[in-house]
Amino acid sequence: MTQSLRPAEIPPRRPFKSRGSFVIRCEGCRLPALNCICPYQVQAKSRARFWLITHSLEHHKPTNTGRLIGDCLPYTEVFSWARTEPDPRLLEHLKDERFQPFLIFPDDQPDYAERVVNFEDASCSARIPVFVILDGTWRQARRMFRQSPYLATLPILPLHTDRLTRYTLRKPASPSHLCTAEVAVELLRLARETQAANVLDDYFMAFNDSYAASRVHRKLEEESPAMQRLRQLKRES
Repeated sequence: MTQSLRPAEIPPRRPFKSRGSFVIRCEGCRLPALNCICPYQVQAKSRARFWLITHSLEHHKPTNTGRLIGDCLPYTEVFSWARTEPDPRLLEHLKDERFQPFLIFPDDQPDYAERVVNFEDASCSARIPVFVILDGTWRQARRMFRQSPYLATLPILPLHTDRLTRYTLRKPASPSHLCTAEVAVELLRLARETQAANVLDDYFMAFNDSYAASRVHRKLEEESPAMQRLRQLKRES
């Protein structure tokens, strides 16, 4: 039996002053109340865990998808990124022998090639696999990677997938650039956590569709197949 981790300490919400700040939002899911997705929030079981190291600019963005992971997977932890003063809880977790952390990052540079691992070869059944995700834009994530010495010894796990992003709320530099929730879905599939992957994927699609409709002040009148699956799971739980 493993010891439960303390919930992540996310900075208090500050007033959202960007475009759409006048919209009435649900306090639970932070989506416009017009298309709240709280009825579709379902928790899934997964041996693999996620630690999100989140850039300060991402914490309060309603379009951030990292928080969807925590909505579905209760052992998810969120840490604020800091170059010189990392969260002490994160440092303690990195030293905890119960866990096998993997830093999720592309294997496209030769200077850290010796740290790149294959999940099947590196995962140890006696330790809990943890996917460490740098939660920010691609530019922010690369800066976080280079300027975080406390992550310099972690094995790097690149995500190779044919999936193209379905995230419509921000425009990626490339269709192969997945948002944080999509990365988590594919990592769960890699870890053979199929049920958890399906739940998170459906919840992401419910978020994606609901937010997109709310941007044009349209209430969704019919539930998508993803929403229907989540509602059924919630009834059965």
